Amino acid sequence: MNKLKEFIGTDFKHLVRVASTDLKGDTSVRNALAKIQGISHRLSSAILRATGVDEYKLLGYIGDEEIEKIEEALFDPIAAGLPEWILNRQKDPETGDSSLLIGSELLLQKKTDIDRMMRKRTWRGLRHSRGLKVRGQRTRATGRRSGALGVSRKKGGT
Repeated sequence: MNKLKEFIGTDFKHLVRVASTDLKGDTSVRNALAKIQGISHRLSSAILRATGVDEYKLLGYIGDEEIEKIEEALFDPIAAGLPEWILNRQKDPETGDSSLLIGSELLLQKKTDIDRMMRKRTWRGLRHSRGLKVRGQRTRATGRRSGALGVSRKKGGT
């Protein structure tokens, strides 16, 4: 209850929209940015250090100009001074560029990558199309969709 009393009467925003995602204002900026799909805690810390925003400050107290700085760094991380190895799409097969994909762009790109593998009939594509494990895991005991494990008995008889 004491936290709520602090928020009333100030310039606190309960919901903040960053990169087309609604984020809760009562969490730290670092943790709130990590809620955006495609951004990890390490990447959110790097973005906040590059923009000069305090990562432990509550997101609801951040001003509009700081939010704009963060969004600019999200949409062009290389210009913000982030290294290329921290991005989640390095050396794209189609363009050869490195970029940071977030939100629905990331989901769409992942789906097109899987569809491309399935079209080319690669090993990974075949595993995806059959609904099996893709990354070399063992499938003898795990990854079973349905049915009971163990010994099955014949019906009737002793």
